[in-house]
Formats: sequence, C-alpha cells, structure tokens
Amino acid sequence: MLTVISPAKTLDYESPVTTKLHSMPRFLEHSAQLINTLEALSVQEVAELMKLSDKLASLNVARYASWQEQFNPNDARQAVLAFKGDVYTGLAAETLSEEQLEYAQQHLRILSGLYGILKPLDLMQPYRLEMGTKLNNAKGKDLYQFWGTRLTESLNEELASDNSPVLVNLASNEYFKAIKPKLLNARVITPVFKDWKNGQYKIISFYAKKARGLMSRYIIEEKINAPEALKAFNYEGYQFSETLSEGDTLVFTRDHNE
Repeated sequence: MLTVISPAKTLDYESPVTTKLHSMPRFLEHSAQLINTLEALSVQEVAELMKLSDKLASLNVARYASWQEQFNPNDARQAVLAFKGDVYTGLAAETLSEEQLEYAQQHLRILSGLYGILKPLDLMQPYRLEMGTKLNNAKGKDLYQFWGTRLTESLNEELASDNSPVLVNLASNEYFKAIKPKLLNARVITPVFKDWKNGQYKIISFYAKKARGLMSRYIIEEKINAPEALKAFNYEGYQFSETLSEGDTLVFTRDHNE
C-alpha cells in the first residue's frame, strides 16, 4: 500500500535535520529539463506566471539559477523535513524515529511539480513550482502534460509487487490530477476530513490539510497496510463516519477542533 501527499509552498532549510538517512529523487533528469525552462524566465515573468510578489519571484529566480542536478546533504535536505505546510504540521516528520522514517520511505510518496514523485528521504534543493502552473515546456502547455503518464507508471511499478495494490490518496486535487486513475493498477482510497461548523460537517481547508498529515503519520506509526484498518484513525478527535462514507471515499468527522 502506498500513500501520496502534496508538497508545501513553505520550506525549511534552517532547522537541524533529524536523520542522516537520505536518497536521491528518481526523476532528476526531468527536473533539470524544467529548470532549464524556468531559468529562461525573468523575475517579472515568474511573478506573473506564479502570481508571486517581486520579492518571492526574485528568490525563486535565484533558486533556479543555483539549482544543480548533482547535489548532496550539504546543499539539499530530505523532502519530508524540507516542506513546512499544514500537511507537514500534522505529519511532524521531525519527531519520527529512524525506523519510522524507513517505513515512510517504503510507503509514502510526495507529488511534486519539479521533482515528479519524491520519497520522504529524497534530497531536494529549494524550489517553487506548483503542479497547476501553466508553464509552457517541450511536452506541452503545463506540468500535467510535461509529466504525462510517467508518475502513474512509476506508482504502478512500485505497486506491482502487492497482491492487492492500494493507493491512499491524501493529496490535493491539484496534485492528484497528475495521476491517471484509469491507468493506475490499484484500488484508490480517498480519505476526506470534515469538521462541525454552523450546524453541519464541512471540509475546512486548514483542518483538512493538517488531517491529511495526521492520517499519513497514523499509517506510518501503526504500519497500516489494509484499507479497512484506516477506519480506526482517531487522531485529534476524528472518527470514521459510516453514514457519510461511500465506496472508497472514507469520511472522517470531528465535532470539536483541537
């Protein structure tokens, strides 16, 4: 069973890393192609393309210019420790043991606009390139066309050894669109998280993102390898809702935000 999550816009390259374990991204050659495209853009073009301030656009233009296809722990860090968004607050990878990180390395994947698919311990250099960016490239008008079926095929390769392959989709819609479910040789389970507000259960973005991280951590801590076992998830007050769930969409609800 594999779980996929989204990356984060916020990055942390300052705090101490908690492990020396590391690996290298699978699609660096393709990342280099995207960097070559990005390097040709001016600060103003990056600002317009990604809807960034001039300051952030300048930062990322500098990142593209300094990006190298060959890197090491001195100028890069493990993806799961570099991302610092709401999902990663829930995952709290910096508190995982090395054994748990090794389990995550086998079972968790991070979708990425620049790197395609990252294992948690894959080293990455800082970047900004969301999957939904309409970046004209050699393969087409956006990153979905650039990656094509490559990411789906990669997941299929990894899942091929499972007797009953399962992909747990904890990624955002923007990122999961890079996967082609009809070509995926696996059952896709999609957990959905809803909080009680104004008399009904609703998806509240901040809480839902954090809950995806919490579910990822639950899978790692409990070594979950079957869809049915996901229903026992109860971190921070969430409970499985049989009545709201349908098919492979598993709905978890919470009455009080924690």
